[in-house]
Amino acid sequence: MSNPTIPDIVIGRLPIYLRALNRMIQEDKDYTSSHELGERLGISSAQIRKDLSHFGEFGKQGTGYNVTYLHDQIRHILQVDREWPMAVVGVGQLGRAVANYRGFQARGFRVVCLFDVDPAIIGQEIAGMTVQPMSKLKDEIQRLGIQVAMISTPLETAQLVADQLVEGGVRAILNYAPITLAVPPDVHVQYIDPVAHLQRMTYYLKP
Repeated sequence: MSNPTIPDIVIGRLPIYLRALNRMIQEDKDYTSSHELGERLGISSAQIRKDLSHFGEFGKQGTGYNVTYLHDQIRHILQVDREWPMAVVGVGQLGRAVANYRGFQARGFRVVCLFDVDPAIIGQEIAGMTVQPMSKLKDEIQRLGIQVAMISTPLETAQLVADQLVEGGVRAILNYAPITLAVPPDVHVQYIDPVAHLQRMTYYLKP
């Protein structure tokens, strides 16, 4: 499915297009154009057409894009036209929020297991799942065929957790810990660091 010649920045824009198209479906729109998408997203229409051209021809001259068709095609490209089971490691306040979030399933993901090291948390029921000890992580993610995981642990333990996830077969990690992980080349990591984003924004503010 993946094509290494397509720039990662292009792949990164596809979920943004998907979100806008999903909104259009909710608005009962049948057709759209690269110009309309661009106006909604603050991206040039030329950039949108160029991005989509990496994957084929989806629109027709004069009529634009069928919203539902383009939405479904991007879901297929991103492989979220199926459901990916996910593990969450670190069940503090953030991990609990992730486990309870209901927006994942409609977008191709479902949290199926939770892990922690805290004896006070292990065994708790959260969102219909029992928090399991780290000693069971490898066997459980292999049993469930999990390739996607989220790390919401303190930074001191995030690398150890990542190592265990990779050893168990996880190939996509969403990392909330404020640390850059060392992983094999075939493992994809995305970083969510609210402080870093805040610091980036305050650069533009007037003192």
